[in-house]
Amino acid sequence: MWFEPHFGEKMKKSDLKNTILFKGMAEEEIEECLREMNAFEKTYRKGSVILSAGKITSAMGLVREGSVTIESNDLWGNRTILSHISKGEFFAETYALLGEVMLVDAVANEDCRVLFLHVDRILSGRVSASKLTARLLRISAAKNLTLSSRSFHTAPKSARARILAYLNSVSLQRHAKEFDIPFDRQQMADYLNLERTNMSKELSKMQKEGLIRFRKNHFKLIENDECAGGSI
Repeated sequence: MWFEPHFGEKMKKSDLKNTILFKGMAEEEIEECLREMNAFEKTYRKGSVILSAGKITSAMGLVREGSVTIESNDLWGNRTILSHISKGEFFAETYALLGEVMLVDAVANEDCRVLFLHVDRILSGRVSASKLTARLLRISAAKNLTLSSRSFHTAPKSARARILAYLNSVSLQRHAKEFDIPFDRQQMADYLNLERTNMSKELSKMQKEGLIRFRKNHFKLIENDECAGGSI
């Protein structure tokens, strides 16, 4: 892990206006919120653990560059990926607000830059929270929806049903039948709670049967009336 902290005026605020937490705020308001929440930035190398299970954090993270995965890693080396946090999205907000011990790790999915915000100061009354409280609720609700979606993806018993449930959900969210997913093959297996070799075999079968086409993390869903074919 490596980091380079930024404070005060060194921190760019213009692109924060597009996030759920600060949308519609003037730069002066954003600057005041950052100051009141003791905001600071750190950068991380791919694979670095940003926040660790078993620890307590008072700050939630906002991904400014790169991406982060939320993972459950046990003592026996088993990994389950719970969610993927893209640029402009938040993580660890519930743990930061409640002060509970983290049960998951936040890991840099690629080289990334994270803005940390001490949201516990909102509950303590040290931050002017009229705007922020409702927005934190929206962030929390969105995260609950993401976790609920994963439960839906991993509920089916067969590997094929899990793969189709996940790809169909991505298709619906993107309003497209052709798209990239944020996971490599091992991460996709860890997200769906599948053994990688078996999942890869099932993907190949589905492609031969004309259900999907794929290359690396790029997928295309094939409707019944489309011509089945090879990889794209």
